[in-house]
Amino acid sequence: MRAPLVNFRRFQITAPWPIVWTLTTLFLLSRLVVAVVRLAVFAVRHWRAWPAVALVLVAVDFYRSHGWWPHLLVLLVLAAGAGVWWWRGRESFHRLVVLRLVTVWRRLWVYRRQWHEVMSLCGLVKKYDGGEVLPRLLSVRCSYATDELVVRMPKGQNPEVYHKAARDLAYSFGTRHCRVFSGRRQAPPARSGRLAVLLGLVDRVRFRDRPRQVWLVFIRRDPLTRIVAPLPVPVRPDFTALPLGVREDLATYCLRLLATHVLIGGATRMGKGSVIWSLLRSLAAGIRSGLVRVWAIDPKGGMELSIGRALFSRYVDDDWARMADLLDDAVARMRARQQQLRGKVRVHTPTVDEPLIVVVIDEIAALLAFLPDSDIRQRITQALGLLLTQGAGLGVLVVAATQDPRKEVVSVRDFFPTRIALGLTERAHVDLLLGDGARDRGALADQIPQSAKGVAYVLLDGQPEPARVRFSYLPDDVIREMAATFPAPPEVQPEPVVAPASPVVKPRSNGNGNGRHTYRPSAPKQDAPLLPPSLLNALDLNTTNGSDPR
Repeated sequence: MRAPLVNFRRFQITAPWPIVWTLTTLFLLSRLVVAVVRLAVFAVRHWRAWPAVALVLVAVDFYRSHGWWPHLLVLLVLAAGAGVWWWRGRESFHRLVVLRLVTVWRRLWVYRRQWHEVMSLCGLVKKYDGGEVLPRLLSVRCSYATDELVVRMPKGQNPEVYHKAARDLAYSFGTRHCRVFSGRRQAPPARSGRLAVLLGLVDRVRFRDRPRQVWLVFIRRDPLTRIVAPLPVPVRPDFTALPLGVREDLATYCLRLLATHVLIGGATRMGKGSVIWSLLRSLAAGIRSGLVRVWAIDPKGGMELSIGRALFSRYVDDDWARMADLLDDAVARMRARQQQLRGKVRVHTPTVDEPLIVVVIDEIAALLAFLPDSDIRQRITQALGLLLTQGAGLGVLVVAATQDPRKEVVSVRDFFPTRIALGLTERAHVDLLLGDGARDRGALADQIPQSAKGVAYVLLDGQPEPARVRFSYLPDDVIREMAATFPAPPEVQPEPVVAPASPVVKPRSNGNGNGRHTYRPSAPKQDAPLLPPSLLNALDLNTTNGSDPR
């Protein structure tokens, strides 16, 4: 018998048993530690479920000891208590009970159940190392009209991806609208008392900036389909938060008017008058006390603003020259305040002696683009340019409305810091009003139906994404009653403050026909324009070559 050419033997290593037991024990201990840590993290993350788990354990114990009668008694007591609570405090019952139950139901059944499927089909899943990385759903909070989801984005994503997928997300989860916000929508609360310092430290951690988080707001039902009734008149107007309407999340929309100018853009019969009258209603108490002076110009012959004539300290609707005179007088008032406040403050504080002057122009395009007299048009353009570039900090503000926001029509469009986009006729007009990319971030102003008058998109402080609001509607009878209740006091013109190098000031009629006089600068010399040459070139209406195509 011949020996094999190759001798195959098993490779064996003799290991001592203590080493094997030690390695096995360390491996099992490591897995046990990992399991305990994960369980602790899960328990801390879902701490709201602790009371429910405790109640289940107590219910099981009582069932074993006494049967099901204690459970029936507890249910009857809870039902009776809930009924009394709903009867006596319906608002708090809905906020603390109903909305929380709705939140739990929609988080588990609507969102978590189909989260992986929707994220994959909407293209929000990232591929990495042979696996998938999903956006993580952190929390869900439901209100009467919206579901607010806080999502942590995977690495390699930014909020623009969610802006593009907003409509797909909305229809995937059974709604029609989804708003995407890249920043926290709730501001930290103001703390006071003994625990203010401790709670402030907690809020600093809780509300810290988290760039990887994005807020998705799904609109379950549209609260802006109904007409918003006139809001109550504030006892004293807060110029940093004037209530004008209702937001999509049922919160009150407040406009910051202090130290800014407002441009309202919208097609015919889309609610520009609702914005103006809502603003005047929020200022009504200040108008009556003399804290606010409203100078109104209605180039449409008084078809919009004449019904509230008593609210205006000065009003012109039938003469182009008088409209130019009113704006020149506003510039003169601004110049006088410059002399008084120079070196003292940077922002004017309204008082009865030095009130806030709000110049309201119903259709500014008629003054800047379609006025037949070129000389008067040039005067108006120069006066508006001065007011818009210098008047915000001096308490001389301009609130203007237009149907066409293109720069060739409204040449001073870029000087309005605050803008409101009502229903527009063209897609490109949205970005012209609210800024480049506003429509991609959700401002679908060109899709507002004709029936939704007063619905608009606005930019809120601290948020680059536009918000959808509806301004209150004031019928004619309400406007007449408001004008009769809050009339403007007689205008008392201050003494003119003439600088040594200023032009000669001469009195002239203020255009009200009441015999009082005001002051405005005399016509400037040809070699001394009111505006700098660069600003004049930007506002030149007669220049067409090389102008902005918008």
